Amino acid sequence: MSQRELVVLGTASQVPTKQRNHNGYLLRWDAEGVLFDPGEGTQRQMTYAGVSATDITRIAITHFHGDHSLGLAGVAQRISLDKVPHPIDVWFPASGAQFYDRLVNATSYFHQAELRPRPIEEPGVLEVPDAPFAVSAVRLSHLIDTYGYRLTEPSGRRILPDRLRAFGLSGPIVSELQRLGSVEISGHTVTLDEVSEHRPGQSFAFVMDTRLCDGVYELAANADMLVIEATFLDSDADLATEYGHLTAGQAARVAAEAGARTLVLTHFSQRYRDLSAHRAEAEKHFSGEIHIAADLDRIPLPPRR
Repeated sequence: MSQRELVVLGTASQVPTKQRNHNGYLLRWDAEGVLFDPGEGTQRQMTYAGVSATDITRIAITHFHGDHSLGLAGVAQRISLDKVPHPIDVWFPASGAQFYDRLVNATSYFHQAELRPRPIEEPGVLEVPDAPFAVSAVRLSHLIDTYGYRLTEPSGRRILPDRLRAFGLSGPIVSELQRLGSVEISGHTVTLDEVSEHRPGQSFAFVMDTRLCDGVYELAANADMLVIEATFLDSDADLATEYGHLTAGQAARVAAEAGARTLVLTHFSQRYRDLSAHRAEAEKHFSGEIHIAADLDRIPLPPRR
C-alpha cells in the first residue's frame, strides 16, 4: 500500500520556542522522501519522528535563511554517517551556492554518501530523473532569492470494475489492456478508454517566506495539499509585508481562490503562543480541511480526486 504523508519536523519561524523547532518537513511519497527546509535541530526531530537518513531521497531548500537551512549541516553528516546507499539531489537557489558549500562542509567528517547539488538558476520544471512526479520551482517574493516547490504526479486512468465485467474481462488480460491500450476478446477490440476514466495525478505545493505574489498562486493552483507559511496574523499585515511574509488570512484566501484541497499552515512567529487565532482567521476564508501544523504531526495527503 502506498504511503503519502507530510511528517512535520518543525514549525517555528526565525526563533524556535519550547514547543516549536525550526523548520523541517519530510514528504513521504511512496518510495520517495523529500526533505524540505531543514532548519537547526532537524536531525534530532527526525529521531523523534522515526525518520531515518535513508528515508531521504531528495532535499529542497527554499532559501538560505538560517531557520530554513542551518540543519543541512547535521543532516548531511548524518547521511554520510549512516552510509545512505542512494544519491540524494539537493535543490537550492543558485545564488546561495556559497552557503550550500559551507553547510555541507561545515566541519570535518567522512564523506561516505553522495549529495548531488542541483542549484536552481531560473524558475521552471526541474530535471528529476526516475521520480514518480514532476518538480517545479517557482520564484517567490522574499528578502533574498527564494523558490517555492510543487510536485505533480502525471495523470493516469482509473479502471472501472463494472465496465470490465460488462466486457467479460478479468485476470492477466486486464494488465495487458493497461499496458497496450487495447485487447481483442471474442472478435471485438476493447480499448482502455472504454473500461476506465481519467484520474488526475496528486499534487503538493510548498510555499515558505514570501509576500503575496503571482508565484504563490501558481504553486497553490488546485493543489491536493498546500503547505504554506502563516508567520503573522492579519492584524500584523504591515509587518508581514515589511519582512516578506504572509498572514494566516492571506494564506487561506490563496488556498480558497486557487482551489487547494488541504491547507497546512506553519512557520509561526514566536510572538504567538496560542495559534487558535490563526485557525479562526483561516476559517473565515477557506472551507476545506485546515491543519495548524505542530511539531511531529503526520498529515496524510487527501485521497485522489
